[in-house]
Amino acid sequence: MPLVPDQLPAANPLPEPPADAGQQAAGQPISLLQGIVLAVIVVGFAVLSYYSYATPSAKSLGAAVSLAPIVTIGLVLAWRWTHPLVAALIGAAVAVSLYYFWPALKQNYEWADLLQQFTAYVLVALGFIRSLLAGRVPLCVQLANKLHGPLSPVEIKYTTAVTVAWAIFYSALALSVLVLFFLATPRFWALYVNFFTFGLIGLMWGADHLIRHRVLPRRSGSLLAALRLALSGSA
Repeated sequence: MPLVPDQLPAANPLPEPPADAGQQAAGQPISLLQGIVLAVIVVGFAVLSYYSYATPSAKSLGAAVSLAPIVTIGLVLAWRWTHPLVAALIGAAVAVSLYYFWPALKQNYEWADLLQQFTAYVLVALGFIRSLLAGRVPLCVQLANKLHGPLSPVEIKYTTAVTVAWAIFYSALALSVLVLFFLATPRFWALYVNFFTFGLIGLMWGADHLIRHRVLPRRSGSLLAALRLALSGSA
């Protein structure tokens, strides 16, 4: 998923990057092996999460899968931002809390899943929306400029419209996750958030690439290069 962009000076057309900037940006992000490992982890978590919803006796697994990302990220941040002794104390407190509250967490882990899924898509949508504010450069404009810059006014107009489309898409995705949690069965909701959403994102990426290829064939570029650049946080 794309990250929230830093503020850049508004300019039209955007300043020209070095001739090999697009190649450097596409070559420096995650390696193929790292990408495969990341994909395996994501798919593995999705499969385990769906299995826990589809199997009534797998609530412990569901709770573990649901809480693992939150706990891991929290402990990593504590280790990086605080003294090692403080981080160790936080880790111990988390372990004691998990042990003490585990029965309640196991029975209500679906709410933790909802919080993670909904918050993730809201943050991505806000990243696109934030880049559209006055004085900022739209996220897709930044991405296209780093891959193919300098951009013409027509190309800036198109990529700005694409940024708006992605903002609407992720806002709708967040809303659908919330609504289906209350209206659909838990099993269908798990199927939707763990598999269908990735398919919808893939379709959106593909549609953007195809339309860009027809509207701006000179700047159509590589879908894989754009994805790798977005994952690298360079956009």
